[in-house]
Amino acid sequence: MPYDKPEVRRQVCDVVAERIERLIVDGVLKAGQALPSERRLCEKLGISRSALREGLKVLRGRGIIDTAQGRDSRVASLSGARDASPLMHLFSSQPRTLYDLLEVRALLEAESARLAALRGTDADFVLLTRRYEEMLAAHAQPEGFEPREHARLDHAFHLAICEASHNPVLLHTLQSLTDLMLSTVFASVNNLYHRPLQKRQIDRQHARLYHAVLERLPEQAQRAAREHIHSIRDNLKEIEQEEQRLVRATMRLEGWS
Repeated sequence: MPYDKPEVRRQVCDVVAERIERLIVDGVLKAGQALPSERRLCEKLGISRSALREGLKVLRGRGIIDTAQGRDSRVASLSGARDASPLMHLFSSQPRTLYDLLEVRALLEAESARLAALRGTDADFVLLTRRYEEMLAAHAQPEGFEPREHARLDHAFHLAICEASHNPVLLHTLQSLTDLMLSTVFASVNNLYHRPLQKRQIDRQHARLYHAVLERLPEQAQRAAREHIHSIRDNLKEIEQEEQRLVRATMRLEGWS
């Protein structure tokens, strides 16, 4: 009967929308990424073009998909501007927060490493290996050392481990803290990479973490991730204490006390 058709169409478009949402939550489609062609999406999801278009209309209404006039549809920025929150500004402006963030990284990244070792697929490990090798290649060129680029590659390696955990909430939590997390990675790179002893230590820790995940050793991967972050924390605190001792000694030398 005619009055049944809108209900059938609504159900189909909702099912299509949910399938595409699943791809986004799982990290297959990422914020800002263009959607595959209609033909490819229809083949992948096993649906008709009309059903796909109805589903995309639902997602546009929810603000999950953006379609600029005359351009392809893209996954929208799902978390808004990362620096818009006053709380995020306060976090990023306070040096004390660095150690709080390292505590959070130790908790989240240790668990994501454990899950990655348990759940990671061969495809995940190909991507993880790519990120690891890109990081190593940058490390092998000290004459072109650029701390922010090294920090970006280091962070990408750790994020690839989290993507292999197949826990979308864990992944999106870490992604929502990207700017803050990058500040801890940059602090590590900027303060430790030019110190040969600490740099060799970081390289060994990254290798231990990488191999534990690839060899599917969850407990070792968890421990390697946690010890890596704790080591960075301890090294940064030691540098901080060294600088404070230097300032005090200089003040005494100049007759301040």
